[in-house]
Amino acid sequence: MQAPDGLAEAFDINHLPPGFAEDPFPVYRALLDHAPVKRFADGSLMLSRYDDLDRVYRDTSTFSSDKKAEFLPKYGQTPLYEHHTTSLVFNDPPLHTRVRRIIMGALTPRAITAMEPGLVALVDGLLDQIAARGEADLIEDFAAAIPVEVIGNLFVMPHEERGPLRDWSLAILGALEPVLTPEQEEHGNRAVTEFKAYLADLVERRRKTPGDPATDVLTRLLRGNDGEMLSDVELLQNCIFILNAGHETTTNLIGNALNELTLWPGERQRLMDEPDLIGTAVDEFLRFQSPNQLGNRMTAAECSFHGETIAPGTRIHLAIGAANRDPRQFAEPDRLDLSRKPNRHLAFAQGPHLCAGFSLARIEGRIAISRFLQRFPDYRLDGAPERTGRVRFRGFSHLPARVN
Repeated sequence: MQAPDGLAEAFDINHLPPGFAEDPFPVYRALLDHAPVKRFADGSLMLSRYDDLDRVYRDTSTFSSDKKAEFLPKYGQTPLYEHHTTSLVFNDPPLHTRVRRIIMGALTPRAITAMEPGLVALVDGLLDQIAARGEADLIEDFAAAIPVEVIGNLFVMPHEERGPLRDWSLAILGALEPVLTPEQEEHGNRAVTEFKAYLADLVERRRKTPGDPATDVLTRLLRGNDGEMLSDVELLQNCIFILNAGHETTTNLIGNALNELTLWPGERQRLMDEPDLIGTAVDEFLRFQSPNQLGNRMTAAECSFHGETIAPGTRIHLAIGAANRDPRQFAEPDRLDLSRKPNRHLAFAQGPHLCAGFSLARIEGRIAISRFLQRFPDYRLDGAPERTGRVRFRGFSHLPARVN
């Protein structure tokens, strides 16, 4: 096996080594130790250490989230470009602040808490179906089914209209990979176009017949917050963003957790013996196998890291998956510890860009993982897990299992 310093030297985000999508952690460890500022031939660089990412997340004046300059060469004037440069996550204050305030006004703690009984019923219904068969794909039949229904409920989408949501989401987020294939680009653009057309029709129906603003996020978004309103483009694109972000992160959280529990039998037994650990367990799953492995920023001013000066206009890749295993922040970072405290992981980012839906994702993960384990304490994998092959978002496409 290549020496760690050699792994760090050879690594190129634009030409990924074989097996990186399956197991990026040897490369991450090499970068953490030998190349905390890793420069690439295209002029971009990667940061991997926890303190460096934390600094970037908190300093929005030096490190911009605005992706117009980066995404125009990548996408051209396409639906993908319009979507990704309008959505909350890829913008700076004051636009980011205004849009986030409106979205957070719809995703209130009260609204999220009110969803819990319905979420329990949804999870139990899926578990009943799995029990009747004795087997399941833990992604298709469980992990992916939960957030699609939850977000569909938040927007009060008719159940018969939810079928395309997951495929649209996967296509749009798949087009965020560091290196984009023509197929990914075509699928992503088509998904944005179809998704936007569906949402425009849903918005028109909701304007004619508003829902209960206490439980209907779309009605809340249409009403705005304290006199602030989203434009039509902002509304549609940020509805897509909410649906995508809520789907991908939570699916990967649940799927990754159920896989890890088969690999760490001691921690699995511990969680069964101490079910109250589920809160810290969810954060540890998020740290250990971060659903979102990579982020991006653009320097808006000259800065420096580890003695290296970085010019304005430099693209920075943020290795979230590496930072969440930085031994400078986490003791024994490659060990799954379901009672780990403190656990200030960066799976939901940090600072002004802290994920707007982190509370919802945690509740979904807590209920789904704990109730699955209570119902099927002896579940086992039944065949080889299949990863998605993506490096920005880490998860499985299939996770076959048997249950008793």
